[in-house]
Amino acid sequence: MTHTIPGIAPFRVDVPQSRLDDLRSRLAATRWPDELPGVGWSRGVPVGYLRGLADHWLNAYDWRTHEAALNAYPQYLADVEGQTVHFLHVRSPEPDATPLVLLHGWPGSVADFLDVIGPLSDPRAHGGDPATAFHLVVASLPGFGFSTPLAGPGMGAESMAAVLTRLMSRLGYVRYGVHGYDTGSWVAPRMGARAPEQVIGVHVNALLTFPVGAEGEADGLTEAEQRRRQAMQDFNDGYLQCNSKRPQTVGYALTDSPVGQLAWMVEKFKELTAPADGLPEDSIDRDRMLTEVSLYWLTGTAASAAQIYYEEVSAGAWGEEDGAAGAPDAWTAGRRGTVPTAVLLSTHDVTIRRWAERDHNVVRWTELDRGGHFLAMEEPEALVDDLRRFFASVR
Repeated sequence: MTHTIPGIAPFRVDVPQSRLDDLRSRLAATRWPDELPGVGWSRGVPVGYLRGLADHWLNAYDWRTHEAALNAYPQYLADVEGQTVHFLHVRSPEPDATPLVLLHGWPGSVADFLDVIGPLSDPRAHGGDPATAFHLVVASLPGFGFSTPLAGPGMGAESMAAVLTRLMSRLGYVRYGVHGYDTGSWVAPRMGARAPEQVIGVHVNALLTFPVGAEGEADGLTEAEQRRRQAMQDFNDGYLQCNSKRPQTVGYALTDSPVGQLAWMVEKFKELTAPADGLPEDSIDRDRMLTEVSLYWLTGTAASAAQIYYEEVSAGAWGEEDGAAGAPDAWTAGRRGTVPTAVLLSTHDVTIRRWAERDHNVVRWTELDRGGHFLAMEEPEALVDDLRRFFASVR
């Protein structure tokens, strides 16, 4: 059993009541800003919308219910060379199940995957083929949630990949797959590059791809790909610039004001869910969204979760020539991935296929006609189906 492995101990989420009382007091005492009339969402989160969401957080949302949902699964804390890593470890009842790592992004957490844990780990109980079962390791990325504190500077995607591959080895998994989105889609391919003999496949959605300045690389892009590239160039990256340039400074306001944390995160849920003209709760259950926000608030990880943006920019993984990010020279120069890779695109994603194939060994490409950035919460059945199909092909 996992808890008998040195350096790994059982864990349960048990937030002190005093911390919940403090949250309620701060929500009740919120000082609200004025806003210009008639601007809607064009300048940020509207006061009226946020007041309603904050009132729900204060008066209707029950953290203990959602804490219990997390605690329904075995959880552990591991010390991996000085870095604390929190993870859910859900063993399938099928003995020949394929081990699979699930990696979240920002502003997400392990709670992203609550709707897919059952179908992935126990397909027999959910009308699926037991041959498609997975043993799941659902990890909080270093600096996020209970994977804190950060052991020190330098914990970018490459270092996170090193920590997680070592964790999988310590758990006794010799061959396994990895899925990630957003930040997780930066880490997952690096796990494959670091441990190609162990990682049987990498599955991602929201994969970032960039031009590298090669002649003709943008010639002949399809109409859909041109729209994706334009969407990347037009993306409002104010939060990215703040997180990547001054994560500690941003962290003070977000760690002191729950409504500040709520606004900072819910804006991304609004911008990155589908349909684009809807509200985020049209796509993601309002209480699930507040669970995500509460995890950041109750663990005080606004600043530490932002550090990976700083690390990636400092490492030269992002340039400045293509909108929110640029050509990732540090990712691509002579380092094309060899591990079989599947890309699952929602209607929101901006991945360009030829650039993805330039950088990764893409063997499966699936485009959905629905869903946004948070597929595990928005379209869990589509994600489960694609994971089953891909890993059945690479086992």
